[in-house]
Amino acid sequence: MAVTNQPLTKLNIFSLKGIQMKTFHVTWLTFFVCFFGWFGLAPLMPTIKEDLHLDKSQIGNIVIASVSGTILARLLIGKLCDTWGPRKTYTALLLLGAIPVMGVGLAHSYTSFLLFRLAISIIGASFVITQFHTSVMFASNIKGTANAVAGGWGNLGGGITNMVMPLIFAAIVGFGYTKAEAWRYAMIVPGIMMLVVAFLYYRYTKDTPAGNYDEIQRAVKQKTKTDYSILKDWRIWALAMAYAVCFGMEITFDNVAALHFVQEYKLSQSNAGFWAGVFGFMNIFARALGGIFADRIGKSYGMRGKGILLATVLLLEGAGLIMFAQAGSFGMAIFSMITFALFLKMANGTTYAITPFVNEKNVGLVSGIVGAGGNVGGMLFGFLFKSKSITYIQAFSYIGIIIIAVSLIILVTRFAKAEKAVEAEMSLEAA
Repeated sequence: MAVTNQPLTKLNIFSLKGIQMKTFHVTWLTFFVCFFGWFGLAPLMPTIKEDLHLDKSQIGNIVIASVSGTILARLLIGKLCDTWGPRKTYTALLLLGAIPVMGVGLAHSYTSFLLFRLAISIIGASFVITQFHTSVMFASNIKGTANAVAGGWGNLGGGITNMVMPLIFAAIVGFGYTKAEAWRYAMIVPGIMMLVVAFLYYRYTKDTPAGNYDEIQRAVKQKTKTDYSILKDWRIWALAMAYAVCFGMEITFDNVAALHFVQEYKLSQSNAGFWAGVFGFMNIFARALGGIFADRIGKSYGMRGKGILLATVLLLEGAGLIMFAQAGSFGMAIFSMITFALFLKMANGTTYAITPFVNEKNVGLVSGIVGAGGNVGGMLFGFLFKSKSITYIQAFSYIGIIIIAVSLIILVTRFAKAEKAVEAEMSLEAA
Protein backbone atom coordinates (compact mmCIF):
# COMPACT_ATOMS: atom_id res chain seq x y z
CA MET A 1 0.00 0.00 0.00
CA ALA A 2 1.32 3.44 -0.93
CA VAL A 3 2.24 5.79 1.88
CA THR A 4 -0.03 8.79 1.46
CA ASN A 5 1.98 11.23 3.56
CA GLN A 6 5.19 10.87 1.55
CA PRO A 7 6.36 12.56 -1.69
CA LEU A 8 5.06 10.79 -4.79
CA THR A 9 7.46 8.83 -6.99
CA LYS A 10 5.19 9.04 -10.05
CA LEU A 11 3.41 11.93 -11.75
CA ASN A 12 -0.06 11.03 -13.02
CA ILE A 13 -1.27 14.30 -14.51
CA PHE A 14 -4.82 12.95 -14.85
CA SER A 15 -5.15 12.22 -11.13
CA LEU A 16 -6.60 14.33 -8.35
CA LYS A 17 -6.09 11.61 -5.76
CA GLY A 18 -4.18 12.54 -2.64
CA ILE A 19 -2.99 15.88 -1.32
CA GLN A 20 0.10 15.70 -3.53
CA MET A 21 -1.83 15.70 -6.82
CA LYS A 22 -4.46 18.15 -5.55
CA THR A 23 -1.64 20.52 -4.61
CA PHE A 24 0.07 19.95 -7.96
CA HIS A 25 -3.00 20.91 -9.97
CA VAL A 26 -4.04 23.85 -7.79
CA THR A 27 -0.45 25.12 -7.85
CA TRP A 28 0.01 25.18 -11.60
CA LEU A 29 -3.49 26.64 -12.08
CA THR A 30 -2.70 29.40 -9.59
CA PHE A 31 0.59 30.20 -11.32
CA PHE A 32 -1.33 30.27 -14.63
CA VAL A 33 -3.75 32.85 -13.24
CA CYS A 34 -0.88 34.90 -11.81
CA PHE A 35 0.38 35.47 -15.34
CA PHE A 36 -2.94 37.12 -16.23
CA GLY A 37 -2.36 39.59 -13.44
CA TRP A 38 1.37 39.98 -14.04
CA PHE A 39 1.32 40.36 -17.85
CA GLY A 40 -2.28 41.23 -18.62
CA LEU A 41 -1.19 44.74 -19.55
CA ALA A 42 1.48 43.63 -22.05
CA PRO A 43 -0.78 42.87 -25.06
CA LEU A 44 -2.72 46.08 -24.39
CA MET A 45 0.40 48.26 -24.52
CA PRO A 46 -0.28 49.59 -28.06
CA THR A 47 -3.53 51.11 -26.72
CA ILE A 48 -1.98 52.19 -23.41
CA LYS A 49 0.94 53.79 -25.26
CA GLU A 50 -1.50 55.93 -27.23
CA ASP A 51 -3.75 56.70 -24.25
CA LEU A 52 -0.95 57.81 -21.92
CA HIS A 53 1.24 59.29 -24.70
CA LEU A 54 4.24 57.12 -23.85
CA ASP A 55 7.56 57.31 -25.67
CA LYS A 56 10.04 54.47 -26.19
CA SER A 57 12.09 55.32 -23.11
CA GLN A 58 9.01 55.38 -20.89
CA ILE A 59 7.83 52.04 -22.27
CA GLY A 60 11.30 50.67 -21.51
CA ASN A 61 11.00 51.87 -17.92
CA ILE A 62 7.61 50.18 -17.67
CA VAL A 63 9.10 46.91 -18.95
CA ILE A 64 11.86 47.19 -16.34
CA ALA A 65 9.36 47.98 -13.57
CA SER A 66 7.24 44.97 -14.53
CA VAL A 67 10.01 42.62 -13.43
CA SER A 68 12.02 44.67 -10.93
CA GLY A 69 9.77 44.29 -7.90
CA THR A 70 9.77 40.55 -8.46
CA ILE A 71 13.50 40.31 -7.69
CA LEU A 72 13.20 41.29 -4.04
CA ALA A 73 9.82 39.58 -3.74
CA ARG A 74 11.25 36.23 -4.90
CA LEU A 75 14.04 36.38 -2.35
CA LEU A 76 11.56 37.16 0.44
CA ILE A 77 9.04 34.59 -0.76
CA GLY A 78 11.71 31.87 -0.83
CA LYS A 79 12.46 32.49 2.84
CA LEU A 80 8.74 32.56 3.73
CA CYS A 81 8.22 29.21 2.01
CA ASP A 82 10.91 27.72 4.27
CA THR A 83 9.44 29.20 7.44
CA TRP A 84 5.78 30.20 6.98
CA GLY A 85 4.83 27.52 4.47
CA PRO A 86 3.81 27.72 0.77
CA ARG A 87 0.05 27.58 1.45
CA LYS A 88 -0.15 30.73 3.55
CA THR A 89 2.54 32.47 1.51
CA TYR A 90 0.76 31.93 -1.82
CA THR A 91 -2.62 32.96 -0.42
CA ALA A 92 -1.19 36.20 0.98
CA LEU A 93 0.62 37.00 -2.27
CA LEU A 94 -2.55 36.53 -4.31
CA LEU A 95 -4.65 38.73 -2.04
CA LEU A 96 -2.00 41.45 -1.95
CA GLY A 97 -1.25 41.28 -5.68
CA ALA A 98 -4.90 41.54 -6.73
CA ILE A 99 -5.05 45.09 -5.35
CA PRO A 100 -2.76 46.82 -7.89
CA VAL A 101 -4.02 44.57 -10.70
CA MET A 102 -7.56 45.85 -10.28
CA GLY A 103 -6.37 49.32 -9.31
CA VAL A 104 -4.10 50.01 -12.31
CA GLY A 105 -7.11 51.41 -14.15
CA LEU A 106 -6.89 54.43 -11.86
CA ALA A 107 -3.60 55.42 -13.55
CA HIS A 108 -3.93 58.42 -15.87
CA SER A 109 -0.29 59.43 -16.20
CA TYR A 110 3.04 57.80 -16.98
CA THR A 111 4.23 58.09 -13.38
CA SER A 112 1.15 56.56 -11.78
CA PHE A 113 1.06 53.77 -14.35
CA LEU A 114 4.75 53.04 -13.72
CA LEU A 115 4.15 52.76 -9.97
CA PHE A 116 1.20 50.42 -10.46
CA ARG A 117 3.27 48.29 -12.86
CA LEU A 118 6.01 48.07 -10.23
CA ALA A 119 3.50 47.00 -7.57
CA ILE A 120 2.00 44.38 -9.89
CA SER A 121 5.46 42.89 -10.44
CA ILE A 122 5.47 41.25 -6.99
CA ILE A 123 3.08 38.67 -8.44
CA GLY A 124 6.05 37.19 -10.27
CA ALA A 125 7.23 35.75 -6.96
CA SER A 126 4.46 33.18 -7.41
CA PHE A 127 6.88 31.08 -9.42
CA VAL A 128 9.10 30.39 -6.41
CA ILE A 129 6.15 29.07 -4.41
CA THR A 130 5.05 26.92 -7.34
CA GLN A 131 8.46 25.27 -7.68
CA PHE A 132 8.96 24.96 -3.92
CA HIS A 133 5.57 23.37 -3.35
CA THR A 134 5.98 20.93 -6.23
CA SER A 135 9.46 19.98 -5.01
CA VAL A 136 8.04 19.10 -1.59
CA MET A 137 5.26 16.94 -3.04
CA PHE A 138 7.40 14.74 -5.32
CA ALA A 139 10.37 12.43 -4.82
CA SER A 140 13.79 13.09 -6.34
CA ASN A 141 13.36 10.69 -9.26
CA ILE A 142 10.41 12.69 -10.66
CA LYS A 143 11.02 16.12 -9.10
CA GLY A 144 12.46 17.69 -12.26
CA THR A 145 9.57 16.52 -14.41
CA ALA A 146 6.94 17.62 -11.87
CA ASN A 147 8.57 21.04 -11.50
CA ALA A 148 8.81 21.48 -15.26
CA VAL A 149 5.20 20.48 -15.92
CA ALA A 150 3.83 22.70 -13.14
CA GLY A 151 6.04 25.60 -14.18
CA GLY A 152 5.31 25.10 -17.87
CA TRP A 153 1.56 24.89 -17.52
CA GLY A 154 1.70 27.94 -15.27
CA ASN A 155 3.90 29.83 -17.72
CA LEU A 156 1.31 28.95 -20.35
CA GLY A 157 -0.68 31.74 -18.76
CA GLY A 158 1.77 34.20 -20.29
CA GLY A 159 0.78 33.01 -23.76
CA ILE A 160 -2.94 32.72 -23.13
CA THR A 161 -2.91 36.19 -21.59
CA ASN A 162 -1.54 37.65 -24.82
CA MET A 163 -4.35 35.97 -26.72
CA VAL A 164 -7.25 36.54 -24.32
CA MET A 165 -6.72 40.04 -22.94
CA PRO A 166 -7.11 41.73 -26.38
CA LEU A 167 -10.38 39.78 -26.78
CA ILE A 168 -11.63 40.97 -23.38
CA PHE A 169 -10.58 44.48 -24.37
CA ALA A 170 -12.43 44.19 -27.71
CA ALA A 171 -15.55 42.87 -25.99
CA ILE A 172 -15.62 45.84 -23.61
CA VAL A 173 -15.22 48.23 -26.55
CA GLY A 174 -18.09 46.36 -28.20
CA PHE A 175 -20.30 47.29 -25.24
CA GLY A 176 -19.76 50.95 -26.11
CA TYR A 177 -16.79 51.92 -23.93
CA THR A 178 -13.84 53.85 -25.32
CA LYS A 179 -10.45 52.21 -25.76
CA ALA A 180 -9.09 54.29 -22.88
CA GLU A 181 -11.80 52.89 -20.62
CA ALA A 182 -11.65 49.35 -21.99
CA TRP A 183 -8.05 48.54 -21.04
CA ARG A 184 -8.76 49.71 -17.52
CA TYR A 185 -11.90 47.62 -17.07
CA ALA A 186 -10.19 44.62 -18.69
CA MET A 187 -7.69 44.40 -15.83
CA ILE A 188 -10.47 43.82 -13.31
CA VAL A 189 -10.90 40.32 -14.78
CA PRO A 190 -7.47 38.93 -13.79
CA GLY A 191 -7.83 40.58 -10.38
CA ILE A 192 -11.02 38.64 -9.71
CA MET A 193 -9.42 35.44 -11.02
CA MET A 194 -6.61 35.88 -8.48
CA LEU A 195 -9.08 36.19 -5.63
CA VAL A 196 -10.80 32.96 -6.71
CA VAL A 197 -7.59 30.93 -6.82
CA ALA A 198 -6.51 32.40 -3.47
CA PHE A 199 -9.55 30.67 -1.95
CA LEU A 200 -8.79 27.43 -3.82
CA TYR A 201 -5.18 27.45 -2.70
CA TYR A 202 -5.98 27.98 0.96
CA ARG A 203 -8.80 25.44 0.91
CA TYR A 204 -7.36 22.57 -1.12
CA THR A 205 -3.58 22.44 -0.54
CA LYS A 206 -1.24 21.46 2.30
CA ASP A 207 2.31 22.62 2.95
CA THR A 208 3.69 19.07 2.82
CA PRO A 209 2.34 15.57 2.09
CA ALA A 210 2.19 15.04 5.86
CA GLY A 211 0.24 18.26 6.56
CA ASN A 212 0.72 21.98 7.16
CA TYR A 213 3.72 23.42 8.98
CA ASP A 214 1.66 24.52 11.97
CA GLU A 215 0.37 20.94 12.29
CA ILE A 216 3.82 19.31 12.22
CA GLN A 217 6.17 20.59 14.93
CA ARG A 218 9.15 18.67 13.55
CA ALA A 219 8.72 20.29 10.16
CA VAL A 220 8.57 23.73 11.74
CA LYS A 221 11.87 23.24 13.56
CA GLN A 222 13.52 21.84 10.46
CA LYS A 223 12.29 24.52 8.11
CA THR A 224 13.29 27.48 10.27
CA LYS A 225 17.00 26.63 9.97
CA THR A 226 18.18 28.63 7.01
CA ASP A 227 21.84 28.11 6.15
CA TYR A 228 23.09 31.31 4.52
CA SER A 229 26.53 29.77 3.99
CA ILE A 230 25.06 28.20 0.86
CA LEU A 231 25.40 31.64 -0.75
CA LYS A 232 29.08 30.77 -1.22
CA ASP A 233 28.09 27.93 -3.55
CA TRP A 234 28.94 28.94 -7.12
CA ARG A 235 26.40 26.49 -8.55
CA ILE A 236 23.54 28.62 -7.20
CA TRP A 237 24.81 31.71 -8.99
CA ALA A 238 25.50 29.77 -12.19
CA LEU A 239 21.88 28.58 -12.15
CA ALA A 240 20.73 32.14 -11.44
CA MET A 241 22.65 33.28 -14.53
CA ALA A 242 21.12 30.50 -16.60
CA TYR A 243 17.64 31.45 -15.44
CA ALA A 244 18.41 35.09 -16.13
CA VAL A 245 18.88 34.36 -19.82
CA CYS A 246 16.07 31.82 -20.28
CA PHE A 247 13.19 32.91 -18.04
CA GLY A 248 14.51 36.49 -18.09
CA MET A 249 14.22 36.45 -21.86
CA GLU A 250 10.78 34.85 -21.64
CA ILE A 251 9.24 37.59 -19.53
CA THR A 252 11.02 40.22 -21.64
CA PHE A 253 9.52 38.75 -24.79
CA ASP A 254 6.10 38.53 -23.13
CA ASN A 255 6.40 42.26 -22.46
CA VAL A 256 7.58 43.47 -25.87
CA ALA A 257 6.44 40.86 -28.42
CA ALA A 258 3.01 42.34 -29.20
CA LEU A 259 4.42 45.85 -29.49
CA HIS A 260 7.29 44.57 -31.66
CA PHE A 261 4.91 42.83 -34.07
CA VAL A 262 2.74 45.96 -34.31
CA GLN A 263 5.70 48.24 -34.97
CA GLU A 264 7.84 45.96 -37.16
CA TYR A 265 5.19 44.06 -39.14
CA LYS A 266 2.20 46.43 -38.87
CA LEU A 267 -0.09 43.84 -37.27
CA SER A 268 -3.28 44.80 -35.46
CA GLN A 269 -3.28 44.65 -31.66
CA SER A 270 -5.37 41.45 -31.69
CA ASN A 271 -3.20 39.67 -34.28
CA ALA A 272 -0.01 40.77 -32.55
CA GLY A 273 -1.38 39.45 -29.27
CA PHE A 274 -2.21 36.12 -30.92
CA TRP A 275 1.30 35.57 -32.28
CA ALA A 276 2.87 36.73 -29.02
CA GLY A 277 0.55 34.21 -27.37
CA VAL A 278 1.92 31.40 -29.55
CA PHE A 279 5.31 32.02 -27.93
CA GLY A 280 3.84 31.51 -24.46
CA PHE A 281 1.52 28.69 -25.53
CA MET A 282 4.52 26.45 -26.15
CA ASN A 283 4.85 26.14 -22.39
CA ILE A 284 2.12 23.49 -22.56
CA PHE A 285 4.85 21.00 -23.51
CA ALA A 286 8.27 22.64 -24.00
CA ARG A 287 9.19 23.36 -20.38
CA ALA A 288 8.03 19.86 -19.43
CA LEU A 289 10.35 18.43 -22.09
CA GLY A 290 13.30 20.09 -20.37
CA GLY A 291 12.39 18.51 -17.03
CA ILE A 292 11.66 15.08 -18.53
CA PHE A 293 14.94 14.98 -20.46
CA ALA A 294 16.84 16.22 -17.42
CA ASP A 295 15.40 13.51 -15.17
CA ARG A 296 16.18 10.79 -17.72
CA ILE A 297 19.69 12.05 -18.39
CA GLY A 298 20.23 12.42 -14.66
CA LYS A 299 19.52 8.71 -14.13
CA SER A 300 22.34 7.74 -16.50
CA TYR A 301 24.80 10.63 -16.31
CA GLY A 302 24.00 12.35 -13.02
CA MET A 303 24.15 16.10 -12.44
CA ARG A 304 26.97 16.47 -14.96
CA GLY A 305 24.63 15.22 -17.66
CA LYS A 306 21.94 17.67 -16.56
CA GLY A 307 24.48 20.50 -16.70
CA ILE A 308 25.50 19.62 -20.26
CA LEU A 309 21.83 19.45 -21.28
CA LEU A 310 21.24 22.92 -19.83
CA ALA A 311 24.28 24.34 -21.63
CA THR A 312 23.09 22.81 -24.92
CA VAL A 313 19.55 24.16 -24.84
CA LEU A 314 20.83 27.60 -23.83
CA LEU A 315 23.22 27.60 -26.78
CA LEU A 316 20.37 26.71 -29.15
CA GLU A 317 18.13 29.35 -27.54
CA GLY A 318 20.73 32.05 -28.16
CA ALA A 319 21.24 30.99 -31.78
CA GLY A 320 17.49 30.92 -32.37
CA LEU A 321 17.04 34.40 -30.89
CA ILE A 322 19.73 35.82 -33.17
CA MET A 323 17.93 34.17 -36.09
CA PHE A 324 14.68 35.83 -34.95
CA ALA A 325 16.39 39.22 -34.79
CA GLN A 326 17.69 38.84 -38.35
CA ALA A 327 14.42 37.53 -39.82
CA GLY A 328 13.68 39.38 -43.03
CA SER A 329 9.99 38.52 -43.15
CA PHE A 330 7.10 37.93 -40.77
CA GLY A 331 6.96 34.24 -41.68
CA MET A 332 10.65 33.76 -40.89
CA ALA A 333 10.21 35.72 -37.67
CA ILE A 334 7.47 33.34 -36.50
CA PHE A 335 9.47 30.25 -37.47
CA SER A 336 12.56 31.45 -35.61
CA MET A 337 10.43 32.58 -32.64
CA ILE A 338 9.03 29.08 -32.28
CA THR A 339 12.55 27.65 -32.57
CA PHE A 340 14.14 29.75 -29.84
CA ALA A 341 10.99 29.49 -27.70
CA LEU A 342 11.30 25.68 -27.68
CA PHE A 343 14.86 25.73 -26.36
CA LEU A 344 14.23 28.67 -24.01
CA LYS A 345 11.40 26.86 -22.26
CA MET A 346 13.35 23.60 -22.17
CA ALA A 347 16.14 25.58 -20.46
CA ASN A 348 13.62 26.81 -17.89
CA GLY A 349 12.60 23.24 -17.10
CA THR A 350 16.16 21.94 -17.01
CA THR A 351 17.28 24.70 -14.64
CA TYR A 352 14.67 23.68 -12.08
CA ALA A 353 15.49 20.01 -12.55
CA ILE A 354 18.86 20.92 -11.01
CA THR A 355 17.90 23.64 -8.51
CA PRO A 356 16.10 21.48 -5.85
CA PHE A 357 19.19 19.28 -5.49
CA VAL A 358 21.70 22.03 -4.70
CA ASN A 359 20.65 22.12 -1.04
CA GLU A 360 17.57 20.14 -0.01
CA LYS A 361 17.48 21.71 3.46
CA ASN A 362 17.03 25.19 1.96
CA VAL A 363 14.98 24.57 -1.17
CA GLY A 364 12.99 27.78 -0.68
CA LEU A 365 16.05 30.02 -0.38
CA VAL A 366 17.84 28.42 -3.33
CA SER A 367 14.69 28.51 -5.47
CA GLY A 368 14.21 32.14 -4.53
CA ILE A 369 17.74 33.12 -5.53
CA VAL A 370 17.62 31.27 -8.85
CA GLY A 371 14.13 32.58 -9.54
CA ALA A 372 15.22 36.13 -8.73
CA GLY A 373 18.02 35.64 -11.24
CA GLY A 374 15.38 35.27 -13.92
CA ASN A 375 13.94 38.64 -13.06
CA VAL A 376 17.35 40.29 -12.85
CA GLY A 377 17.83 39.14 -16.42
CA GLY A 378 14.45 40.50 -17.44
CA MET A 379 15.22 43.83 -15.77
CA LEU A 380 18.64 44.19 -17.40
CA PHE A 381 17.28 43.24 -20.82
CA GLY A 382 14.64 45.92 -20.33
CA PHE A 383 17.35 48.58 -20.43
CA LEU A 384 18.23 47.49 -23.97
CA PHE A 385 14.63 47.96 -25.09
CA LYS A 386 14.51 51.31 -23.33
CA SER A 387 17.53 52.75 -25.16
CA LYS A 388 16.76 55.30 -27.86
CA SER A 389 19.95 54.38 -29.71
CA ILE A 390 19.25 50.62 -29.88
CA THR A 391 16.45 49.17 -31.97
CA TYR A 392 14.38 46.20 -30.81
CA ILE A 393 16.08 44.08 -33.48
CA GLN A 394 19.53 45.02 -32.17
CA ALA A 395 18.42 44.32 -28.60
CA PHE A 396 17.31 40.80 -29.54
CA SER A 397 20.68 40.19 -31.25
CA TYR A 398 22.69 41.38 -28.25
CA ILE A 399 20.68 39.19 -25.89
CA GLY A 400 21.25 36.19 -28.16
CA ILE A 401 25.01 36.69 -27.85
CA ILE A 402 24.74 37.01 -24.05
CA ILE A 403 22.77 33.75 -23.86
CA ILE A 404 25.45 31.90 -25.82
CA ALA A 405 28.12 33.26 -23.47
CA VAL A 406 26.17 32.03 -20.42
CA SER A 407 25.76 28.60 -22.01
CA LEU A 408 29.56 28.29 -22.04
CA ILE A 409 29.71 29.20 -18.34
CA ILE A 410 27.14 26.51 -17.57
CA LEU A 411 29.14 23.99 -19.60
CA VAL A 412 32.21 24.38 -17.37
CA THR A 413 30.25 24.45 -14.08
CA ARG A 414 30.53 21.18 -12.16
CA PHE A 415 27.02 20.50 -10.90
CA ALA A 416 28.07 16.97 -9.93
CA LYS A 417 28.91 18.28 -6.44
CA ALA A 418 25.19 18.31 -5.76
CA GLU A 419 25.07 14.52 -5.63
CA LYS A 420 27.76 14.37 -2.95
CA ALA A 421 25.98 17.06 -0.96
CA VAL A 422 22.71 15.10 -1.06
CA GLU A 423 24.46 11.88 -0.02
CA ALA A 424 26.14 13.66 2.89
CA GLU A 425 22.83 15.13 4.09
CA MET A 426 21.15 11.71 3.87
CA SER A 427 23.98 10.20 5.94
CA LEU A 428 23.57 12.88 8.61
CA GLU A 429 19.83 12.25 8.76
CA ALA A 430 20.37 8.51 9.14
CA ALA A 431 22.96 8.94 11.91
